[in-house]
Amino acid sequence: MTSRDDIEEMILRVSLGDRAAFTSLYDATSAKLFGVCLRILKNTAEAEDTLQDVFVRVWQKAGLYSANGYSPMTWLITLARNAAIDRLRARKGATVHIEEVHDLSDASPTPEAEAIASSESGRLNGCLDELAPDHSEAVRRAYLDGDSYKDLAARFSVPLNTMRTRLRRSLLKLRDCLSR
Repeated sequence: MTSRDDIEEMILRVSLGDRAAFTSLYDATSAKLFGVCLRILKNTAEAEDTLQDVFVRVWQKAGLYSANGYSPMTWLITLARNAAIDRLRARKGATVHIEEVHDLSDASPTPEAEAIASSESGRLNGCLDELAPDHSEAVRRAYLDGDSYKDLAARFSVPLNTMRTRLRRSLLKLRDCLSR
């Protein structure tokens, strides 16, 4: 385990351009700093890139570090945290002036469209209720829940071709009911 004094010594030697000290500092602190970046960014690739940026900053700014009673890890963690937050802010993208936006319309259905959809849904449910209960359930499971013909045949204990025929006939009845 690397002590506080060891890390301070490594930072001092890095400020003098000592590559071996830089490698030792990386080995001693990179796991912790990577964890800080990952916790903020929640993306491994971005955390790795940010960690690389952090160590570039350490190489460039090691001469600015002064012990003044604080842990050297505090300085390193602050560099990592700030770099990760900067990357997070950059990820969100720049804001656009309101006049540059062409279409601000809401993509959700209008009240009229919702009323029509509700009415159509009611009609469909009424037509499904006119079918035999097991046929209605099979249609709902096949076309609303996504069950396969094979699963439906097994569920209703009928041969596969019988299930296909039932579904086809049920759909024809639904079409006739909905066209009235």
